[in-house]
Parts: sequence; C-alpha cells; structure tokens
Amino acid sequence: MTAQASPSTEAETERISQLAKVPFLEGLTDDSLMLIAHVTTEESHALGTRIFQYGDPGDKLFIILEGKVRISREVSGMGEEALAVLGPGEIFGEMALLDESPRSADARAHERCRLLVITKDAFDDLLFLHKDLAYEVLWASVRMLSMRLRETNDKFAFLSTSGKFG
Repeated sequence: MTAQASPSTEAETERISQLAKVPFLEGLTDDSLMLIAHVTTEESHALGTRIFQYGDPGDKLFIILEGKVRISREVSGMGEEALAVLGPGEIFGEMALLDESPRSADARAHERCRLLVITKDAFDDLLFLHKDLAYEVLWASVRMLSMRLRETNDKFAFLSTSGKFG
C-alpha cells in the first residue's frame, strides 16, 4: 500500500472540493488537487473592483468560486469592449503565467466575487517539483486554450458574415 497525502483540515477538504469543480482541473487526482490547494489563497472583490488591468505584470492566476468577472479591453474611439464574462469554476489570468507577458486585458468584478489565487512563483515551484502535475496542467492548458481559440474563430466568423467585421 502506498502512502497518500490526505487533507488535514476541514478547510483543506473544502478547498480540494472547490478545485475539483473547476473544469480546467478536471481529471486531476485528489493528490494533485491537494498540492494545488496548498498554494492557493482567497480574495474577495466588490462589484466594479479592478482585479488587474491591461499591461500589469502577470503574476497571478485566478479561479472564480462565486460571482462573475468581466474581462475587457479599451478600444480606441469605442470605449470598453467586453471580451468575456466569467462565472464560478472558470479561470482567468493564466496566459500571463504561461508566457510571462504583461496582462492582455482588464479584469473587473462584474458582481461581488470570491476568487482562489495562485501566484506565479508558487505555480512555477509547484510544477517544477511535481512533474506529473506539470504534465496534467500542461494538457489542461492546451485543451482550454484550444477551446478559447475555437470560440474566437467562431466569433470572427459570425462578425464577418454579419458585416460587422472586415
């Protein structure tokens, strides 16, 4: 019988349960979820709070537990263009962690929200120390980014056929 890490507190058990509901983390083992749970912190934001803005350093990944977050960009001459409104179980801010570039959009609390936060340093250390977890997260990232690219392609196709683009 192999020794397995087990949650030692009710809070850890709740955090693992929260992480297990995140589609991005779907398929990760309980041990992997526990490793991630150990490096998360929680933040709460009131309606309209700026979580980060375009150009900020990408030093955190966010998982929405409750509420909604609006991802947007300022478009010259048009104002704010909402790119997405994300809800519970969805993640954002991961691109900057993966490619080490500044934030590519703004993130604001669309309604009061609770977020799990993983810092870039904690994320990098975790993946460096746990290669199996790094592999699982890599494939989850590829699946998510592929899905988002397909959605963007569909949006552009719709806009071009409706005469609103191009």
